[in-house]
Amino acid sequence: MVLVLKHCTFAVMIKKQNPFFRKARYEQIEVREEAPLLEWLLANLSQSKSKTKATLHNHGVKVNRRLVTKFDYMLKPGDHVSISTSKKNDTFQSKHVKLVYEDRYLVVVEKNNGILSMAAGHTSLNVKKVLDDYFHKSHQKCTAHVVHRLDRDTSGLMIYAKSMEVEQLLEHDWHNIVYDRRYIAVLSGQMEDNEGVIANWLKDNKAYVTYSSPVDNGGKYAVSHFHVLDRSANPSLVEFKLETGRKNQIRVHAADMNHPVCGDIKYGNGDDPIHRLALHAYVLCFYHPLTHQPMEFSTSIPVSFRKVFAKR
Repeated sequence: MVLVLKHCTFAVMIKKQNPFFRKARYEQIEVREEAPLLEWLLANLSQSKSKTKATLHNHGVKVNRRLVTKFDYMLKPGDHVSISTSKKNDTFQSKHVKLVYEDRYLVVVEKNNGILSMAAGHTSLNVKKVLDDYFHKSHQKCTAHVVHRLDRDTSGLMIYAKSMEVEQLLEHDWHNIVYDRRYIAVLSGQMEDNEGVIANWLKDNKAYVTYSSPVDNGGKYAVSHFHVLDRSANPSLVEFKLETGRKNQIRVHAADMNHPVCGDIKYGNGDDPIHRLALHAYVLCFYHPLTHQPMEFSTSIPVSFRKVFAKR
């Protein structure tokens, strides 16, 4: 109770002192007929095709309050499409990180593969440093606080808090606040089952390599749900939904199925069709720690992933 009261005071103080943040403005239109999203936007907005694509790419379109970037997302009658009318944020510039969402308490970013979530040495490129530089340039009196991590070679969506108070709120109630996390992966070989669940205990050995056990080995219990989206003789496109978030969880569970993630030099079999770790965090849904509103974010499947299956 004390933590909540302190945080409420903190939130009010920031709202008064920091004029940088303004609530995003959206124009909302109800869908009358079924149509692909880009086609519908071009028919209903008085702007160029390139600008409409840019609005989609820059996470300026919501369908039923959920951010959507897929051009071919199929709209249905009764859907509500919200189009951002706010001016694009030109202060944030990075080749390695996209700013997906920002308010006075937190940011959601999409990181590229090859960049760390936080510092691991004095010269390492990391998302936290990119955000801290941005906060400084935009005259915000805050720093990025790491709430969860993605491996260096995993791309996708992440949350960073703007204060220790918000970080603690997220960390202390993470499993209740985050209600949907999904990853897309290219797995080696042809999957035998269309869907299933993998559950076991994960623990690091002395070489810091995570291994699994069907019985409690003193490690942490891990549960992953998988669903095959596309398959060929080799490889398979698979969606993972996590109940837990353990170190290297998806990579170990994929290897347990004898279909490791392509490009995985730690748990893989040498199969590397796209010359990177083929793992991307593409759905992240959570309740805002202050407003308690559902926040739903998704990205497109990486182009390099889709090209593997387009070649068939």
